[in-house]
Amino acid sequence: MAVRIRLKKLGRTHRPYFRLCAIDQRSPRDGRVIEELGHYDPMIPETDARAQLKGERISYWLSVGAQPSDKAGVLIKKYGENGTHLEQQQAALERLGKRKEYEWTPAPAAPAKPAKKEESAEQPAAEDAPAAEGEGEQAAAETTE
Repeated sequence: MAVRIRLKKLGRTHRPYFRLCAIDQRSPRDGRVIEELGHYDPMIPETDARAQLKGERISYWLSVGAQPSDKAGVLIKKYGENGTHLEQQQAALERLGKRKEYEWTPAPAAPAKPAKKEESAEQPAAEDAPAAEGEGEQAAAETTE
């Protein structure tokens, strides 16, 4: 039996999720697996935190002759037992862990900006003066008639 290490697609529409599996090469993509070796979630915002692999089990399957698919080979090279991105992965996982501890508190409400008193005081005074003059002329006109 020829064993392949490949991705099994799970999830739903527009929300993919993959498991890295050891599987018989003749079985369908989402068919019965021999062993699950990790998972890959492409929707996680931190690129290096997307893959979680079981390095020892992957090494075992490679030692007994299992062949990784192209995409699985890339993940194994980066995040496997002796991967090239393991340090970046640990840093990304720490950053994600801190995001869960973060508690959002709303910003304090800023006080409403009061209108400038000088301008507001000048405007009514300026409006009152012409109105008073107009009223005085109208009142004088009414008394003469």
